Amino acid sequence: MNRYSDTGRTMRLDPDSFASGYFRNAVYRHWDPYRDIPDELLEQDRERLIEREQTEAQFDGLRRTLALFGAGEEAVTEDLAPMCIALDDVDKQMFLTSQLYEEAKHTAFFDRYWREVIDPVAEAHGFEVTHPTDERYFNDSYVELFDRTEAAMHRLLEDDSSEALARAYCHYHLVVESVLAQTGYYGIQASWSPTGPEVELPGEPVHLEGLVEGITRIRSDEGRHVGFGMHEVQRLVAEEGVDPDIVQETLGDLLPLVAGIVDDPDNEVDSTYLVEYATEKLQRRIEIITDREAKIPPIEELVHVEGGRDVSAD
Repeated sequence: MNRYSDTGRTMRLDPDSFASGYFRNAVYRHWDPYRDIPDELLEQDRERLIEREQTEAQFDGLRRTLALFGAGEEAVTEDLAPMCIALDDVDKQMFLTSQLYEEAKHTAFFDRYWREVIDPVAEAHGFEVTHPTDERYFNDSYVELFDRTEAAMHRLLEDDSSEALARAYCHYHLVVESVLAQTGYYGIQASWSPTGPEVELPGEPVHLEGLVEGITRIRSDEGRHVGFGMHEVQRLVAEEGVDPDIVQETLGDLLPLVAGIVDDPDNEVDSTYLVEYATEKLQRRIEIITDREAKIPPIEELVHVEGGRDVSAD
């Protein structure tokens, strides 16, 4: 049989599959990081941050958050490809190609925000102008988490077993995409949106509508990524005999790294809230994926943040 034919199927795609439905959702909800975040919103963010009374340390807290997000999106753009190779289902491969494209879009948004907002604000305040790749923003926990994620992904090139796939999904879809990113959304929504969770913040609140709009659109993509990973891990446990302990142990090993990343004294939000939030999210994910009867929540519910706009309404 040549690579272009397959006697096991008549049509190339299965439109009723979970992955195919998610791929169609990705196509339908496409957005452009250059056109769909209006220049006016970024200009407004820039002016509000220039007018804000803040120390350089406070501003560096925002820079660190954005540097971590941007680096994470870039890392996944680089490291997700081995999973496409390891999977032999074209519907899943198609979904993962949409995911790679979306991670690249997210990288573009954070790069744009740094250039158009962050650097001009630093210059206006007389702060040091830094780069989003500066090593000061990446502590040992962050580096180790992404080094482990990269290793788990590249291991698939040599070992595409169900257990190796489950570990890879746990690293990327459930920890990096779900718990770490979700905790970051929570912190941004609490710090920079008038509708975010009510937590005690230092100084006068500033609403960064351009940043929140970008994060909202990114969340709309990440909901699919998280849902796909949860579905696949749940399937591997229920149908392919992957030991649930492998899932729990992998996630448990990575949680301290997430806590080490978000436990930063310069966060606008008290790090205690963030660590507790991350822990609760991870526990909820474990409960769902280790229960074969549990249903994967709707996409918008997977990335819901208190006070955030309903991404399904777009």
